[in-house]
Amino acid sequence: MILHDERASVVRACQEMQRLGLVVGTAGNASTRVGDLVVISPSGVAYEELKPGMIGVHDLQGAPVDAPLKPSSELPLHLAIYNGTQARAVTHNHAPASTAMGLVRDTVPTSHYYSALFGGVVRVAPYAPFGTQRLADNVLAALEDRLGALMRNHGAVTIGPSLDKALSLLPYLENICDSHLRAMASGAPVALLSQAQVTDAVEALKGYGQGH
Repeated sequence: MILHDERASVVRACQEMQRLGLVVGTAGNASTRVGDLVVISPSGVAYEELKPGMIGVHDLQGAPVDAPLKPSSELPLHLAIYNGTQARAVTHNHAPASTAMGLVRDTVPTSHYYSALFGGVVRVAPYAPFGTQRLADNVLAALEDRLGALMRNHGAVTIGPSLDKALSLLPYLENICDSHLRAMASGAPVALLSQAQVTDAVEALKGYGQGH
């Protein structure tokens, strides 16, 4: 079986999204790119039952290379991102707060400096039916110079240089959406960071952590 480790990482990512309460049932998906190949979760398989051998490998045009099961319905979305960005991993979920934010806003306002983790204001891609090329194109546009986007009436996407990195961004995106929705519900004015403050946070977060 080719790319066993990468297939195993997709299983872990899906199961972690489930553990964190970021997906409902089998909704949501994850993938990683290795050269000209895409390793992506299958359609409609319970996450707790996933095994590396169930994870499919496709080329960048979507043709199966080693895929025992039907791929996620969002394969076109993942392919569009890999063909249009430098991303090496994609995660997609239907978490409550980020899904709700996509119903009421065109962007996620910069009410928390976590917005800087995504490169600034997170955009909401216009609605299109799931699994379609139109949805893929809309999300790709929303991801320009960003590491995350929301999808109108749908959910959220994060991308990154690795599956661990893309996955790590999902809880932060859910957090800023949840915080902003709670602030909106209070009826009081919501304090927002200026573009300069967000830019400063982007630079500060580049050096955050232990440097490993």
